[in-house]
Amino acid sequence: MTNLSQTDGAEASGTTPHKFILAGSALGVVFGDIGTSPLYTLKTVLLLSGNDPTPSVILGLLSLIIWTLILITSVKYAMFAMRIDNHGEGGIMALMSLLVARDKGSRWVVLAALLGAALIYGDGAITPAISVLSAIEGLNIILPEAETWVLPIAVTILVLLFAVQPFGTAKIGKVFGPIMALWFIAIAGLGIWGIAQHPAVLLAINPLYGLQFLVSNGFVSFMVLGGVFLCVTGAEALYADMGHFGKKPIWMAWYGVVFPSLLLNYAGQSALILSGADITQNIFFRLCPPALLIPLVILATLATIIASQAIITGAFSMTRQAIQLGWLPRLRIRQTAAESYGQIYIGVINWLLMGVTLFLTVFFRSSENLAAAYGIAVSLTMLMTSGLLYVAMRHIWQWRRLTSALVAGGFLIVDTCFLIANMIKVLEGGYIPLLLAAIVCTTMLVWHRGAAAASRAVNEKVIDVNTFFAALKERGVPRVQGSAVFLTKTRNGIPPVMRWHVARNHALQEQVLSLTISIMNVPRVPAGERLVIVEQAPNYWRGIAQYGFMERPHIPELMARLGEMACAFRVEDVTYYLGHETIVAREDGQGMPAWQRKCFAFMVRNATHVTHYYRLPSDSVVEISRRIAI
Repeated sequence: MTNLSQTDGAEASGTTPHKFILAGSALGVVFGDIGTSPLYTLKTVLLLSGNDPTPSVILGLLSLIIWTLILITSVKYAMFAMRIDNHGEGGIMALMSLLVARDKGSRWVVLAALLGAALIYGDGAITPAISVLSAIEGLNIILPEAETWVLPIAVTILVLLFAVQPFGTAKIGKVFGPIMALWFIAIAGLGIWGIAQHPAVLLAINPLYGLQFLVSNGFVSFMVLGGVFLCVTGAEALYADMGHFGKKPIWMAWYGVVFPSLLLNYAGQSALILSGADITQNIFFRLCPPALLIPLVILATLATIIASQAIITGAFSMTRQAIQLGWLPRLRIRQTAAESYGQIYIGVINWLLMGVTLFLTVFFRSSENLAAAYGIAVSLTMLMTSGLLYVAMRHIWQWRRLTSALVAGGFLIVDTCFLIANMIKVLEGGYIPLLLAAIVCTTMLVWHRGAAAASRAVNEKVIDVNTFFAALKERGVPRVQGSAVFLTKTRNGIPPVMRWHVARNHALQEQVLSLTISIMNVPRVPAGERLVIVEQAPNYWRGIAQYGFMERPHIPELMARLGEMACAFRVEDVTYYLGHETIVAREDGQGMPAWQRKCFAFMVRNATHVTHYYRLPSDSVVEISRRIAI
């Protein structure tokens, strides 16, 4: 197996204690979603299978859950997907970037990745709602008359969760790992207690029980698959968060803590049902001794809040990647902690997620109802990932077509079965994450197409550097004292904004730098490769600054490095020139469809200003308006 990962080398140099610390931290970030799935998964599966399950049905259901965890999480993601990284970064967007960088970014690859990324937003809105509701519903067992308070308490917690995002979560995040470690210890202990009531439940490790259930229960078994799939919602996080912790710490946390805890708890819940426990209420909380129910509800609530926080943070990180790669307009990104690059806040995403999450919570009112809408987005995302894994196996690992087809095809068959089973949920609320994904995906495609059309329009009339300066000399245009930096997407010839500056002011600064910001298909660019600068004419330099899709450009810092490069360009009195774009229709009618052009123009008007995005000093910026026909 050929693995082009660069993570192993970095991890190999780390000490074992350091890996244990990272593994502990991963418990609070990576495994919050999948770690809280026992709160609602078996309850949903039992509801779909009927009100009075027989012992063979219970063993069959547990067997399906066990082998779903093994095949999808342990095999597909932990053993295969996590071995394909983009310079240490994982996730569907990083995988797409890796394939594009290897010239394997076909239209299908890009569309699959964008759809998968868009679906994650839909999942991100449902996860906080179903997780918090399922935890608070434990109050019903302690105090049945408290049922009317479940929804208001859940809404209050969710409002507070989103409200604290602008302040950052770095300090609170330090306790996420220990709380989730306690959570996994608790659910494992409860599971062991349940197994002790009926040890024969361990027979479910035999996959024949699951297969027998599938072939003997007709349409019911097919519906049950949609509920079983809930046990692996959050598995995508193993791959997506790989860049934050590295492969080995995530493997240590999964195989050493999370996976055994989940298996024990699901087995314990099933054993309790075999012992004749009442299944009309949440069987997870039935595992707990009455005296410990209140502490368990509190711990479950904290665990679901942590799971929700991880989803929100993940949405912020994926949005930043999409912006850097040119698939979303610039949004205001604020770093909330200097010591952690992943600690960011994007207001638009936060409040949109909050609005949708609260709507889902109030509209569905219970975790049982929300389960109908949950899972369809995740199953479709996993299907997209399996398709991309096939391309990566062929072109990154250089596997033969047959081998790639057998391995990736196995994943595709499993994912397709779960997707079809989840499609039954479309009319029961599953349309909501699909609708959200469609909106996000359309936004990405329109922005990317509009940006490409605008770039072509700007570059239609490119003037050669020598021709331009010869014309300046011929017309007697003076070179006045001072330095100017013209930000442009044009890599060849004179930047349009520079031509317009000369045309309107009939002068040009003595020293001029044409600067292009280039976002590469790698997470980060080494500092030594950040800036390439060439003097193309007397006192005229062309600079290309390269950043990874996990980095945010900082132009003033970039300018400060010019002295280290022995460049004669003076930055003491520099003025930055930007183009202010107004999008209009082409006169020949051959441009973008009107609805796409209007959507793109709206996004351009409301995108974060270049001055803020590149962190330019506002008192040193000059904007020149220009009309761009697309």
